[in-house]
Order: sequence, then structure tokens, then C-alpha cells
Amino acid sequence: MKVSVHGGAAPLAAAGRFAAWAEEAGFDAVTSAEVDHDPFLPLALAAPATSRIRLTTGIAVAFARTPMTLAYVAHDLQSLSGGRFVLGLGTQTKPHITRRFGMPWSHPAARMREYVTALRAIWDDWNHGREVRHEGEYYRHTLMTATFRPPPHGHGDPPIHLAAVGPLMTRLAGEVADGLIPHGFSTERYFREVTVPALEEGLERAGRDRAEVTVHCPGFVHVFGAEEDRERQMLRGRIAFYGSTPAYKGVLALHGWEELHERLHALSVRPEADRWERMADLVDDEVLDTFCVSGSLAEVTAEVSRRFGGLVDQVHLQPPPGMPAAEIRKALTELQDRDEGA
Repeated sequence: MKVSVHGGAAPLAAAGRFAAWAEEAGFDAVTSAEVDHDPFLPLALAAPATSRIRLTTGIAVAFARTPMTLAYVAHDLQSLSGGRFVLGLGTQTKPHITRRFGMPWSHPAARMREYVTALRAIWDDWNHGREVRHEGEYYRHTLMTATFRPPPHGHGDPPIHLAAVGPLMTRLAGEVADGLIPHGFSTERYFREVTVPALEEGLERAGRDRAEVTVHCPGFVHVFGAEEDRERQMLRGRIAFYGSTPAYKGVLALHGWEELHERLHALSVRPEADRWERMADLVDDEVLDTFCVSGSLAEVTAEVSRRFGGLVDQVHLQPPPGMPAAEIRKALTELQDRDEGA
């Protein structure tokens, strides 16, 4: 089982140092998310500071950009890193695409399928000399002259990992992607009963083997630091935030918690300034422990193995600040040994 760590908590100027530390600590990948910063700049700084670790967007918002725009960035990062870049993509939700990014939204699974096809057609032009002629329903790329064609870098296309919540996008990942990133708002039961069957259906449709897709661990995985009570409340707030969104209510419904979704959603649209704190208080210990794998680093690695061993290929761990690299390396080695013996 491969292990990644998020580098986004570090200041941009420290992105290279953080990635070098993550490599020393034994992590297999460092990720950068599109939340309150650009997801690509930290990886550009991390690339020359490292030599082994994979550099992953976890995730970048696909529909905030055209395939051509993203193709250039991904091509450059794959070249800069010597073939260690992984392009993690997600759709985001309609309000963010239309109202925050000012971009069009429609049929996200169909649009994402075409997006991936367009990316690979553009890279084929640049790396293999096959002139791009992508004419789809959502994107059209039919012009590429020598002036604007970057030289081949010889490292192959970056793997594309797709984020998914529901069965439709999960099936798509099985059909066209190199990896599946289940949403954090997921549970072991949802993963086993909804995600895995949908992935297998997508693989079967495309005639692909399970080994062709890297499956990331679902749910919220959290290693407690010195302020466990505060961190537990933070996790409750994260669950409440996603649980209030209609797009994610199916996960709660599987567990019979539809009423919790209704209460969270009703609070989320109210004007009170303290609504988010009140929403977090609605998430009880049963819900918290169902969605989260949390505890000390040793407890977390053991529980990840128990819940998901043999089902996932990569897990995301975030040790608390200041934990020695040697201690982390030991825990990661034990996790991988445990997984190999499963």
C-alpha cells in the first residue's frame, strides 16, 4: 500500500522543503489540493527538491480550465519531475463551477469522459506526433502549430486519477482513468457496497484489469496531534459540511441517516453566524467513527489495514507537525508489511 501526505498546509515558499522532508520520511507521494491556492505551483517547487516521491494534485478542478490549458501545465510538470507527476482531477459542484470559476456546467460524467479523451489526444500530438483532432460535444481542439507545440519529454503521459462520489463517476474511472480517488465523505460500507461494484462494472465495460487502476483509500483518515478534542470537533465540522450538501446525501442514506442530512442542510442555508458550529454538534460519535479512521499513527495504520486491506492501493496520512521522520518511516513500513501479509 502506497502512502501519500498533503503538502498544502506548508507555505508556498516551503513547498520544496516539505516535499524533501516527506521523501526522507518514506512517503510515496506528496499531494497538493485546489482549495485556497493553486494546486500546481507547490508541485513545481517540489519537483527539483526531490528525486523519488510522486507529485500529485489531490485534486485539481478540471472544469475550471479547458483541456488545453491543463494539458500544458501537466506536460510541464511531468517534464520537470522526470515522470513523477500524477494528475488528480475532480469535477467540483455546479455552484462552484458556475459561480466561483465562471465556467459552464452540464452532465459532469459525460463532460469528464470527454475531458480525459481530449487531454490524451493533445498529449499524443505533443509526444507522439499524432495531430490533434478532437471534436466533441463539450470541447473542440483542432489547431496545433509548431510554435505552440512543446517538445516531447520522453516520460509518458501523466497518470490521470479521477475523484468520484457516486456510481456514475466511479464507473467512468474504471473505464478511462489510471486511478480512482473516492471522496473523503465516504465510509467502509459505502465503499464496499457502492464504490467497488461500480468500479468493477467500469473495468468490465472497458475490458480492463483491476491492476490497471490505483484505488485510493476512502473516508477521512486523521492522525491526532496534541489537541485531540479540537481535532475531533474539526472532523465533525468536515462531516457536517459535506453531509449538508444534497450531492453527498446518498452516503448518509445508505446508513439510514437521511434525517441528519435534512437537519444539516436546513441549518446550512440559515443566516446565523454560528450555524457551522451547530451543525458540527449534530455529528455524534457513531457518525464520526463511521466516516473517520482516527487515532495515533499506529492506531490509524492498523485500522486502515483492518477496514481496507486488500481493497485499496494508496492511503493518505497526515502526521501531526513535529513528528520525527524516523517514527513515520517505521509506521509506514509496518503498514506496508501488514498489507503485504493480508
